[in-house]
Amino acid sequence: MTGLTKNMIVISFDCLSALDFSYIHTLPNFQRVFQKGSYARNVETIYPSVTYPCHATIVTGNYPNRHGVVNNTLLQPGVSSPDWNWFRRSIKGTTLYEEAYKAGLTIAALLWPVTGKAKSIQYNLPEIFPNRPWQNQIFVSLMSGTPSYQWELNRRFGHLRNGLNQPELDDFVLESTVHTIKIKKPNLLLVHFTDLDTMRHNYGVFSNEATGAIYRHDQRLGRILDALEESGKAEETTIVILGDHSALDVNKAIHLNIVFREKNLMTVDLNGKIKDWKAYCNGCDGSAYIYLKDPNDLETKEAVKEILDELMVDPDNGIEKVMSGEEAGRKGADATCAYMIEARKGYYFLEHHHGEYLKHISHEDVWKNNKYMLACHGYSPEKPDYTTFFLASGKGILPNEVISSMRLVDIGPTLARLLGLNLGQTDGKVIDQIINAESIL
Repeated sequence: MTGLTKNMIVISFDCLSALDFSYIHTLPNFQRVFQKGSYARNVETIYPSVTYPCHATIVTGNYPNRHGVVNNTLLQPGVSSPDWNWFRRSIKGTTLYEEAYKAGLTIAALLWPVTGKAKSIQYNLPEIFPNRPWQNQIFVSLMSGTPSYQWELNRRFGHLRNGLNQPELDDFVLESTVHTIKIKKPNLLLVHFTDLDTMRHNYGVFSNEATGAIYRHDQRLGRILDALEESGKAEETTIVILGDHSALDVNKAIHLNIVFREKNLMTVDLNGKIKDWKAYCNGCDGSAYIYLKDPNDLETKEAVKEILDELMVDPDNGIEKVMSGEEAGRKGADATCAYMIEARKGYYFLEHHHGEYLKHISHEDVWKNNKYMLACHGYSPEKPDYTTFFLASGKGILPNEVISSMRLVDIGPTLARLLGLNLGQTDGKVIDQIINAESIL
């Protein structure tokens, strides 16, 4: 397949919403991309709409039930901090960066989810954090990415970091990105910024802190565009700016595993730790999977259904919809679950199995425990005002095209087409409307 570009920068601004369009359209560096760019103001996300499945979808063009990353975290009942889908091995099938590698292109990735130990990424700083008492951040990063590259970035810019705190983390990622563009000159650069997502979780969707993060993202974008121009490759490069999901404000957390424990579908020891379980609520924030330890345990499955039906009677319990595993699969989620449940607006799910079923969340709760949030995602793409955003400009992109309808699954095949790559049979389709076929290399 003949490509239209051999240089591409994909910038993911985590939690960038379609509702941010009016604001970002006024910002000077976003405007630099809008001037000759084409965009989709409303991009339908996936189910569940959480970060790791979304980013796996972006690079595969497939829904979670096909690429295999069905949640941020692994199913580890009772573990207070479950492991995440950090590693490339979690993704089934090929990816954009692997096909680029096969085509002889150089790839760099900075905090792009689900890239740990990805052999095809020559310059890799994966998104991962220490999740064991004996681990530290530098060690787990080095073991999961490109050690020499990471040493270089930490030596130069490590002083900017403050653990995983924002906005310092994104400041580190920005300087690392600028350095990578100028020195490493990758053909494909994937970079993930999470400042906005963090501020929305901690303060709310339309908080001043979230607006401040968008403004900082505009400044970061400007630095990246300037670095690209200084590298002399601006005219040869495609710039892609995208979000992965939106967010909704919340003030109540649902702890369904407490009900399962009370109904003897879960047992705990004297220390409150789970000894055994028959049913478990695996949270995806605005939605949740319910898994059975034995998928063939029809008695437990029926008991769970009775619990859910009873809770559904009262809207104040926070459950908006209950789906079977088959129905979840048809929406692109994990069909192996027994049920998938959707939270009402203002509610989200946590996996705690102690305390109260419903927790009203205050600002103080958020600062005391990072499990609590004032906004989150994970909801169904069918929720109103819940779309994300896509913007592309530069090599191979027609200017000033407005895409009326687009899905997150369409991004992967579209980027592959621009690079002359093939992701195979995907759930998404190429958005031909924005492609400048006359610029074929």
